[in-house]
Amino acid sequence: MRGSFERTAALLGNEAEALLGEKLVTVFGLGGVGGHCAEALARGGIGSLHLVDADVFSESNLNRQLFATKRNIGRLKVEAAKERIEEVSDCLVTTEALFVTGENAAGAIPENTDYIVDAIDTVTAKLALIRAAKERNIPVISCMGAGNRLDPTKFTVRDIYETSGCPLARVMRRELRKLGVDSLKVLFSTEEPIKNGASGIPGSVSYVPGAAGLALAGEVIRDICGIKR
Repeated sequence: MRGSFERTAALLGNEAEALLGEKLVTVFGLGGVGGHCAEALARGGIGSLHLVDADVFSESNLNRQLFATKRNIGRLKVEAAKERIEEVSDCLVTTEALFVTGENAAGAIPENTDYIVDAIDTVTAKLALIRAAKERNIPVISCMGAGNRLDPTKFTVRDIYETSGCPLARVMRRELRKLGVDSLKVLFSTEEPIKNGASGIPGSVSYVPGAAGLALAGEVIRDICGIKR
C-alpha cells in the first residue's frame, strides 16, 4: 500500500487501492470542472494522469478554477496543473497543450488510457472524443452543462438518453443518435439554467464547477474499483 493512501485503502480495501495505482486516466479540459476532477483523481489514488488543454489562465478564472492563482495568470493550464498535482501526490502526470477538435480528438487519446473524462465544452470536440472512445472500448464519462447554475446538489449521473432539462445534453442526444452512439455515461444537473442577461457569457460561481468535478472523479474511481452506485 502506498503510504499517502492509507485512508483510501481503509475505505476501499488494499486491492482496490493497488488497482487505482495501475490506471491511467486522461482528462480533457482543465477548467472549473476538469481541474477539480484531475486533482481529486490524483488524491484518490489514480497512478497516472494525462491532461489535455491548450488554454491559459486569465483573471476571470480565479472565481472557480482550482489551479487558477494570481501567479498563474497567463500560464498554460496543463503546466500549472502538473505542477500542483505533483506537489500533492506521486501521480505520474503527462500533458498536452492542445485545443481539441473533431479532427484531432482521436489522436489525443494515449493508447494505454484506461478511462476518459470529458470536461470540455465544445460540442464537435465532445462528439469526436466520445466516438473515438467508443470505437476503442475505453470507458468515458462526459460532463454536461455546469454554467448558469447555483445548486451543487443537483448533479447526478445517468445515461445521456435519460437526461432532461440540460440544453447541452439535449444537443448531445440529438447528435449522438446521428452517430449511432446508443449509450453514454454523463454527469448533468437537473437544475434549470438561470438566464443571465444578454451578454452570452455563461455565469458561474465558485462551488458548482468544483462539485461537478469531484462527482466526476468519484464516478471514475468507483467504476474502476467495481463499486456499484
